[in-house]
Amino acid sequence: MAYLGPRLAPSRIFVPGVSAFRLLGTVGMANMGLAMSRSPLERLDFDNVALKKLPVDSSEEPGVRQVKGACFSRVKPQPLTKPRFVAVSHEALALLGLSGEEVMNDPLGPEYLSGSRVMPGSQPAAHCYCGHQFGQFAGQLGDGAACYLGEVKVPAGQDPELLRENPSGRWEIQVKGAGSTPYSRQADGRKVLRSSIREFLCSEVMYFLGVPTTRAGSVVTSNSRVIRDVYYSGNPRHERCSVVVRIAPTFLRFGSFEIFKRADEHTGRQGPSYGRDEIRGQMMDYVIETFYPDIQRNHPERVERNVAFFREVMLRTARLVAQWQCVGFCHGVLNTDNMSILGLTLDYGPYGFMDRFDPDFICNASDNSGRYSYQAQPAICRWNLVKLAEALAPELPPDRAEAVMDDYLDLYNGFYLESMRKKLGLLKKDEPEDELLITELLQTMHNTGSDFTNTFRSLSQISCPTEGESEGEEELVRKATDLLLEQRASLEELKAANKPAMDPRELAMLLSMAQSNPALFQMISDRTSIARQLDRLSKLKDLMETSQEELKTQQAEEWSRWITRYRKRLARELQGQSDVRAAQEERVRVMDSTNPRVVLRNYIAQNAIEAAENGDFSEAQRVLKVLEKPFSLQPGLELPAWVGGGGGGGGEATKRGERDEGEDQQQEAASTSTARNPVPYDSRPPAWAHEICVT
Repeated sequence: MAYLGPRLAPSRIFVPGVSAFRLLGTVGMANMGLAMSRSPLERLDFDNVALKKLPVDSSEEPGVRQVKGACFSRVKPQPLTKPRFVAVSHEALALLGLSGEEVMNDPLGPEYLSGSRVMPGSQPAAHCYCGHQFGQFAGQLGDGAACYLGEVKVPAGQDPELLRENPSGRWEIQVKGAGSTPYSRQADGRKVLRSSIREFLCSEVMYFLGVPTTRAGSVVTSNSRVIRDVYYSGNPRHERCSVVVRIAPTFLRFGSFEIFKRADEHTGRQGPSYGRDEIRGQMMDYVIETFYPDIQRNHPERVERNVAFFREVMLRTARLVAQWQCVGFCHGVLNTDNMSILGLTLDYGPYGFMDRFDPDFICNASDNSGRYSYQAQPAICRWNLVKLAEALAPELPPDRAEAVMDDYLDLYNGFYLESMRKKLGLLKKDEPEDELLITELLQTMHNTGSDFTNTFRSLSQISCPTEGESEGEEELVRKATDLLLEQRASLEELKAANKPAMDPRELAMLLSMAQSNPALFQMISDRTSIARQLDRLSKLKDLMETSQEELKTQQAEEWSRWITRYRKRLARELQGQSDVRAAQEERVRVMDSTNPRVVLRNYIAQNAIEAAENGDFSEAQRVLKVLEKPFSLQPGLELPAWVGGGGGGGGEATKRGERDEGEDQQQEAASTSTARNPVPYDSRPPAWAHEICVT
C-alpha cells in the first residue's frame, strides 16, 4: 500500500552526518573542511522523474496564464527576507535521510527550505490541475502557492515498511508559500504564519494518529510581509510570509486528470488540455507504473489495469474517510483538487477536529451550505470519485467505473465499523447489534453535547462485568455515568450550539418561498439547510424551557441507558475466554492505542500561532512534541509552554523572531494566548475557543 501509515518503531535511516564521519579516513585533508561544512541539504540525491515522464510547459514567461498541453510549468521561487525556522519535524525530515538537528543548525537551512535558495539538483515547478469546487467545475486551478522542488531518492537503509508504502523509491518535496506561479490567479502565492503552522502541525499529527497523510518537514518564517484581511472584515493587516515544506510520494490528485475535461454544461469552463487525450494516457501510465507497480505487473491488459487502478483508489479513499470519521476530523474543503490519487489526506486549510460531537459540524466558516460537513464527508468523497472516473474516460470505461463504485458504500461501512469496534473495545466478536450500539452512542453524545475525543478516550475506564464484582451493577453504572458526564456540554453551551445561523425572519421568508416559488427557492437555498435550521430552533425552544438541573438529570438518564447496554455487550466479549483478565487488559490496551488522548484542536493551534506571531516559536515546537505521541500521557508536557516559564519542545532552545517597527501595534489587534487561563492539551476546549473562525 502506498499511503503513509503509522510506524511504531523509528526509521532505520541513512544519516548523512554519521556516514560522513565514518568515511573521514578516505577524505583528503585538503577536502575535509569542505566535506564537513557542506549543507546537509546540498547532499540530497534528486531524481526528478515526474518532469521526465510528464509534459512540461515550454513557456517560462512570468505571470498568470492558461497552460495547455502540460502537467507542470517551470517556476522561480521568490526569496524571503531573513528566513528562519519556526519548527522542524525530525520524523518527516528523516524520510529524506536528514537529521532534524543538523538541518536546524544549518545556516543555509531556512533559505533552502523556503525556496529562497535552490538546492543542487532541484528543478522548481508548479503542477497544473483543475477541480470541482463546492460542486462546480472551476476550470484551471493548479499550484498557486505550492512549488515542486523535485524528488529525492529514498536513502539507503530506510525502513522496509516505508518502501512498501512508497514503492516509487523517491519522496517529492514541495515548498508552499514561495511566491506566484502561472496558477496563482489573483493571489500572490504567499502563505502566512497562521496557515503555515496549521498545515505543518496537522500533517504531522495525522501521521502519528495513523491516518494516511502527506507530511510536513519544516516551517520557515521571515521579515517579508504581505497584507491579509483575516476575516474579510475590511481590517487588513501586515503578516509575515512563511513557508511549509511538504513531503509525499506524489502530490498528484483527482483534479490532475480534470485538465482534459470538455466544456462543463453548468459553468462553461473546460480543462486547459481538452482534446489532448494522449497526455491522459501518459499520466495514467506514470501513476500506475510508479505508485501502483503491483497493478502494473498483474494486469497486462490495459483496460483491466485501469479498472484495477480505479478500484484501488476507491478503496483507499473509502478507508481514508472512515479513518477521518473515527478521529472526528473534518477536512473543510473536499474539492476534487484536494483529493490525493494515493488516498492521502492532502491540503490542510480550514480543517478542524470536532470538539462537541455534532454530525452537522462545519469547520470551514465559508461553507455556508454545509456541503463539506462532518457527516457529509463519506458521500462527498464518493461524489469526487465519480468525477475522477469521468475524468479518466475513455481510458476507464464508464460502465466498469460504475460497477466499481457500487462497492464503495459497503467498503466504507466495513472500514468504519472495524475501527469503531476497536474504539469500543469489541475485539473478540462481531455482532449485528454492534452497529446499533455505535449509533446509539453517537446519538447520546450528540444529545448531551459530549466531547468527541475525550468521551471515546474515557470508554476504556468502563469495566467489563465479571463474576464476583465487589460493587453492584447499579453502582458501577452510576460511576461510569459520572465519568462520561464530565464531558457533557452545559445548558448555555447547548443553547449557543443550537442557535440558528439564520435570522428567524429570513427563515420564515424562505419557508414561504419554498411553497410559493420552488424554482427561486432552489436557486438561493436548499431544503436540507432549512431543515437543519428548523431542527435547531426546535431544540433551542426545548432548552429555553429546561433548567441546568433538569438537563443534567436527562443527560444522566441517557448515559445510564447506553452504559447498561454497553456493559452487557462487553460481558458477551468475555464469554468463552479462558483468561478473562488478559482479555480485559488487551481491550484497554487496544482502546487506549486507538482513542487519542490529544488531537490538534483549533484552540491548541491558535495558541501556537499567536505565540509565534509575537515572536515566540516554543509553543509550536512543544505542540509538535505533544502530538508526536497522541495516545500517551507525557509528564511535563501537559500544559502550554508559557505556563511557569516552560520552554519549547524537542529540546531546542526557544526561537524568537524579530519584530519590525509597527508590528507591536498590529499585535494589539490580535488576542494574546498568554493572557488566557491555560488548560491542559487533553482537556475540553476553553470557553473562548468557540470564537475561533477558520475560513
